[in-house]
Amino acid sequence: MREYLIGIWAARYFWMHLVMSDLRARWRRSFFGIFWSMLQPLGLTILISIVFSRIFNSSIAEYAPYILSGVIVWEYIVFNVTGGALAFVQADAYIKQTRHPLAIYTLRNVLSGMIILSLASVSLIGWVLVVMPQNFGWSWLAALTIFPIIGIILWPWATVMAYFSARFRDLPHALGLILQAIWFISPVYFEASVFRSGNLHVLLDYNPIYHLLQLVRAPLLHGEWPTLTNYLWCFGAAMVMSLLAVVVGRTAEKRVIFYL
Repeated sequence: MREYLIGIWAARYFWMHLVMSDLRARWRRSFFGIFWSMLQPLGLTILISIVFSRIFNSSIAEYAPYILSGVIVWEYIVFNVTGGALAFVQADAYIKQTRHPLAIYTLRNVLSGMIILSLASVSLIGWVLVVMPQNFGWSWLAALTIFPIIGIILWPWATVMAYFSARFRDLPHALGLILQAIWFISPVYFEASVFRSGNLHVLLDYNPIYHLLQLVRAPLLHGEWPTLTNYLWCFGAAMVMSLLAVVVGRTAEKRVIFYL
């Protein structure tokens, strides 16, 4: 394991180049460029908020930040899980020509997506500062912890998906359905009170997605520090995913090239 991590660090210039290449390709010849990372979630948030605020009889100004926080975090999750599933397949030319650790190809997605997540977060912070200035305080520092935590959860998750998808090419298609099911049972757009009022508190208390979202929502939307339970669930999810990635990787790492 130690040698594997050393190999990832030794290839840092290569995967950093891949990250920058992905970002340049994403915004190449675009008039708004990086601003699309803020405009897209904002536009989606406005459309969803108009509908959901009427359904739940909530104020758009206050409900929209809840939606926006869910949009940017969920899009990052989907980007990494679905992108990770195709990471080895799309990087087959590199894999066949080099002997770098395969996890660098999912790390590439995690880091490029992290930059986009950071840019999208600017729109959330700006909205909250305008609509809920009373929430501003030291607790906002806790919101920064979502970046390393979500990264250490999604990197091994994406890597596991990449190992399986190299062998089972139907998995990337099935992930669309699986992620929709996870979205439906998670408070991405629906407020936590909706689940609790329907006696579905289990979908919150034992759902890592809820606890991950609370790292952002508690400080920004409520001016409170995330709870210890939130962090324990997040670190627990990271540990489980990491162990799974190690176990699967030991068996599949050398076989991937035969499936490409």
